[in-house]
Amino acid sequence: MERQTLSVHLTELRRRLTWSAVVVFLATVISFIFHQQILQVLMAPAGNFTELPQNKPVYTELTEFIGIAMKASLFVGVFGSLPFLLWQMVMFSAPGLNPTEKRYLYSLMPITILVFLAGSAFGYFMLFPPAVKFLLTFGSNVATPMIRIGNYINLMLSLLFWMGIVFELPIILFFLSRIGVVSPEFLARNRRWAIVIAFVLGAIITPTLDPINQAFVAGPIIVLYEVGVLLSKVGARMRGRNS
Repeated sequence: MERQTLSVHLTELRRRLTWSAVVVFLATVISFIFHQQILQVLMAPAGNFTELPQNKPVYTELTEFIGIAMKASLFVGVFGSLPFLLWQMVMFSAPGLNPTEKRYLYSLMPITILVFLAGSAFGYFMLFPPAVKFLLTFGSNVATPMIRIGNYINLMLSLLFWMGIVFELPIILFFLSRIGVVSPEFLARNRRWAIVIAFVLGAIITPTLDPINQAFVAGPIIVLYEVGVLLSKVGARMRGRNS
C-alpha cells in the first residue's frame, strides 16, 4: 500500500514537473521573439548609455549577443510562468495540509509574487540607475568605458533577482514564526546581527563599491526585517490560537 501511494505521488510530481517545463519553454520562446524589446527595457536604467560611443553597449564575442538574448528570454519566461509554477507547487502540497494551512498557502501565493515584483521594481527604478551612472562616470577622465552587453545584462538580471528575493524577507519571517521555527523575541534580540547582515548583503548585491549605494540597499533590508518582526508577532499569535 505504501509502495502504491509513493508511486502515485511520484507520478503526480512527474506530471506537474512536465507541465511546468512545457509552460516555461513556451513562455521562453515567446519572450525570445521579443528579445530586442526586453533588452531595451533592461538597458533603460542606464539612460541609453549616453556616455558610450554610439550610445549603446558592445559585444566582443560572436555568440555573446545571442547567448545573452536567450538568457534574458529565459529569465522573463520563468518569471512570466511564476504564477503557474507556484500553483503547481501548491496543488502538489495541498493534499497533505489541513484546511487552515491550505488557506494560508493560497493567500500567500499572490502576495509572494507581488512582493517579488516590488523588490525587482525597487532595484530597477531606484538602485540600478545611480549605480550605473557611478560606474560609467568613475574614471571616465582616465579611460573610455566600452561596456559589454553580456556583462551589463548579467548584472541587471542578478540585481532584479536578488532584490526580489530580499523583499520576501517579511513573508519568510512570518511563515517561520507561524510554524514555530523562530519567535518574535528571538528576532528582536538579534536585531543588531540583522543590521550587520543587511550591510553585508548590500555590499554583495550592489554592483559598486560606493558606500552610498550599499547603504541604499541595506536600508530597505533593515526596514523589511522590522516589518518581518511585526509580522512574526502576528504569526506567533495565530499559532497560539490554533495550538
